[in-house]
Amino acid sequence: MSEGAVSGSRHVIVAGDLELLLRPVRPDDKRRLASAFERLSPETRYRRFFAPLERLSGQDLRYLTEVDHHDHEAIAAVNPENGAIVGVARYVRSDDPSEAEVAVVVGDPWQGHGVATELLRQLVGRAREEGIDHFVALVMSENEEALELFRHIAPGGSRTRRSASGHTELVMALPEPDRIGESSLGRALRAAAGGLRINPWSILRERIRRES
Repeated sequence: MSEGAVSGSRHVIVAGDLELLLRPVRPDDKRRLASAFERLSPETRYRRFFAPLERLSGQDLRYLTEVDHHDHEAIAAVNPENGAIVGVARYVRSDDPSEAEVAVVVGDPWQGHGVATELLRQLVGRAREEGIDHFVALVMSENEEALELFRHIAPGGSRTRRSASGHTELVMALPEPDRIGESSLGRALRAAAGGLRINPWSILRERIRRES
């Protein structure tokens, strides 16, 4: 693993021989992010956004790329061969400054190759640097199957609670970077890739409207 030329970036090897560049998302990533979204399969889009979303609006792209890298951090996994974004992990700090909402999206051809784990490792490191010690994921409260799955896969220090907006929140302590895969966070997000519906797009859209 070698350090990238850009501050906060690094090269990683996934699935044995696939090289990716992990770096902070930049304002000039709007076109790359829009293209990455359009390459997602309908199944992946629905699993992540809970809606048959066709494209990201200009307002969406501004919110998702013009981040302050303090209260809102986003890390992109980039294919160095063509500059395409293949995955993004982000956190957005909550009202409690020690907590942040977390989400990870990985393009279909790259799923199952360890990309999400590497993105989370980088994101957890950044969160710790910014004084965050818990990640929070949102679940639609009526999704009892998902909540029961979470209770099964993430026992111990993780917990659920009701948010002010009436949604259920999964609260997970940040693991050590080298223990992402076996942590509650890693298990929950792998479950999300398999159908545990967390962080509905409708909730993120509410945040975008409030902050625009």
